[in-house]
Amino acid sequence: MRMPLTLTVNGAEERLDIDTRQNLVGLLREQLGLTGTHVGCSTGNCGACTVVLDGRTVKSCSILAADVDGHEVLTIESLSSGAEDLHPLQQAFVANQGLQCGFCTPGMVLSALKLLEENPDPTEDEIRHAIAGNLCRCTGYQLVIKSVVEAARARQGAPAAA
Repeated sequence: MRMPLTLTVNGAEERLDIDTRQNLVGLLREQLGLTGTHVGCSTGNCGACTVVLDGRTVKSCSILAADVDGHEVLTIESLSSGAEDLHPLQQAFVANQGLQCGFCTPGMVLSALKLLEENPDPTEDEIRHAIAGNLCRCTGYQLVIKSVVEAARARQGAPAAA
């Protein structure tokens, strides 16, 4: 069965005709070409598909596209237009090697971004809690945490740690 769908993705209104069985990650990747949202486990466990839906992070593989009609979605693509235009949080990930292989990075960055928006000066424990739903196979958590700490300092105008 198909249905019309209207949603806002990265600030742009999208009007689509979708299969009612399609999940949000499929809509983003296949219909809109936003492949920065990754598909890992397809069960909501790994966090590779994390996006921001109406201001909160969600696992897009666990949400039917039909359920986001009229809502707003932000993907990793909303943060920059390319390598020359990285968001400060993305710059911190690059500078601190927080991205490792990069597969989990979009979800990690969006989870960290929401944390920093809500808590501009998080502790390491608060960062760990914020990214707990995002798994990294490269075990890069220490470098991810270092990246988020540096991004928080940069947002506050403090110098980066040595």
